[in-house]
Amino acid sequence: MEGNLLPSLDTIKAVIILDNDGERLIAKYYDDTYPSSREQKLFEKNLFKKTAKSDSEIALLEGLTVVYKNNVDLFFYVVGSSQENELMLMSVLNCIFDTMNIILRKNVEKRVLLRHLDSGFLVVDEVIDGGVIMAVDPTSVADRIIMRGEDIPLTEQTVAQVLQSAKDQIKWSLLK
Repeated sequence: MEGNLLPSLDTIKAVIILDNDGERLIAKYYDDTYPSSREQKLFEKNLFKKTAKSDSEIALLEGLTVVYKNNVDLFFYVVGSSQENELMLMSVLNCIFDTMNIILRKNVEKRVLLRHLDSGFLVVDEVIDGGVIMAVDPTSVADRIIMRGEDIPLTEQTVAQVLQSAKDQIKWSLLK
C-alpha cells in the first residue's frame, strides 16, 4: 500500500461551525493541514463560499472531503481526507448536530449556541478526540455531557443548574 492510503484512526481533520455570514463560532483542527490561524480562516471562507448556496451535503475542497448541514443560521462541517468514507463522516456530523439539538433543547441557532458555547465545545470533544471518532450515538454523548455538568461545584453552578439538580434529586428520591 502507498503511504497515504494506510489505515488510520485519525479520520477527522476538522470540525467547524460557522454562522450564516461565514464567521467562525467553533472550530477544532486535528492535524497540521492548516497550521496557522490565517490558513484556517481562509479555508473556512472558501468552504462557506462553496457550500452556502448549495443543496448538497458533501463537498470536495482543496483535496478534502467535507460533509455539512445547515440549520436556521448555523453551518456544521466535518472535514476528512479525500479517501475518507462519506457515510462515516456523515455519522459524526449527525451525532454532533443531534447532540447539540438535545443539549440546546431543540434551539440549535446562533444566539443559543453563543450562550452555551462551552457545551458546544464539549459536544465536539466528546465525539472526537484528536481526530479519532469516539462516539456516534447522540443520546449517550448528551448523557455524558449532562453527567459532567453535575460534577460542577455548587459555587460555580448557575441558579438554573442548581434548581435542575434539586429537581432531579427530588425525582430520584420519589422513585425509590
